[in-house]
Amino acid sequence: MSVEAAVAELTTRARRAARALAPRDRAAKDAALRLIARGLETHAPEILAANAEDVARARAQGTSAAVVDRLALDDARVRAMAHAVEEIAALDDPVGGILSETTRPNGLHVRRVRVPIGVIAMIYEARPNVTAEASALCLKAGNAVVLRGGSDASASNAAIARVLTEALESAKLPRDAVQVLASTDRDAIRALVQQSDTVDLVIPRGGEALIRFVTEHARVPVVQHYKGVCHLFVDAGADVALATKLAVDGKLRRPSACNALECLLVDAGDAPRLLPPIAKALVDGGCELRADARARELVPASKPATDADFGAEFLERVLAVKVVDGLDGALAHVARYGSGHTEAICTRDAGHAERWRSEVDAACVVVNASTRFHDGGELGLGAEIGIATSRLHWRGAMGLEALTTMKWVIDGEGQVRG
Repeated sequence: MSVEAAVAELTTRARRAARALAPRDRAAKDAALRLIARGLETHAPEILAANAEDVARARAQGTSAAVVDRLALDDARVRAMAHAVEEIAALDDPVGGILSETTRPNGLHVRRVRVPIGVIAMIYEARPNVTAEASALCLKAGNAVVLRGGSDASASNAAIARVLTEALESAKLPRDAVQVLASTDRDAIRALVQQSDTVDLVIPRGGEALIRFVTEHARVPVVQHYKGVCHLFVDAGADVALATKLAVDGKLRRPSACNALECLLVDAGDAPRLLPPIAKALVDGGCELRADARARELVPASKPATDADFGAEFLERVLAVKVVDGLDGALAHVARYGSGHTEAICTRDAGHAERWRSEVDAACVVVNASTRFHDGGELGLGAEIGIATSRLHWRGAMGLEALTTMKWVIDGEGQVRG
């Protein structure tokens, strides 16, 4: 069987499963989720053994430390996966929620109601936890999901998928509601994103090359989860201790995360006071600074930045630094180099904070807090399927609500338009 035929058969089964899953009530879905959480913990030794194979192979191939960090699992990360699934089970079910309700002058009772999207294709790299968490979110929202993970996590994903299938069967939900596409070559991705008759939404999550490939070949609507080029602008007059805390947390807490800080902007009018102590704290934490000419005058130990450093997603302990001419300079820089992910300002000026909120075009804007808070768990969504940098149909951290659409429900008593 060709790749195209195999993918078409798989998505057709997913479509049938989606129809069977959509009317199931919350109790049935939550029972399956709790079985998944229990299964992840029970089968942790097998999952970790499979993951060890993936990590060893990645290291042998010279994979970067940032990608290995995203790929690697340990006991704590498996427990965190299970806990995330339990949290999803505890969340309210969005399906059936009434968005609006009215009675028209002719007596028609009209409602807008949340419903599942249908079949979702999730395409991602590394991060085997996505296999469990994306499946749990899709199931809770009444969707079938087809997962295509990267070759770097193939053994891990297969081990987690076995837990998912076992839980679905035990809960008497359609086993085809969660399927992992075994083929990891680009032909399989191309075939998957062209299944317009059976797939309703594609969510790619990974590097620039993957996102571009999906969007160029898709015949199905795509919500992009693009790179996170996140900035922190330190305004003139800012509290230097607060700015330092935000920079260190944003860059060094987990450099491989998509909401990690990648560029520090400092107002030229106050840079001599602000930049040296912030830079020292970053360097002391093991961060390499790549600075423009004005910043290097204040931080001689930094390396000269190139044009490629601004707009780069380093995903490691490297940070671009630039001195800008006030708020307008910062806004212009973010507009040019930002990826639409997360943009933060540290300021004491309420007017500047409001301009940042209203003028920055990003999925999340932050005032006087770390970029790391743009995360589904931190925002109260439970686990997230990712952070969307598209504008339609969702933007930012995607939880359960983002995995539903709506339909009109009209109840009448014989009304006609004639």
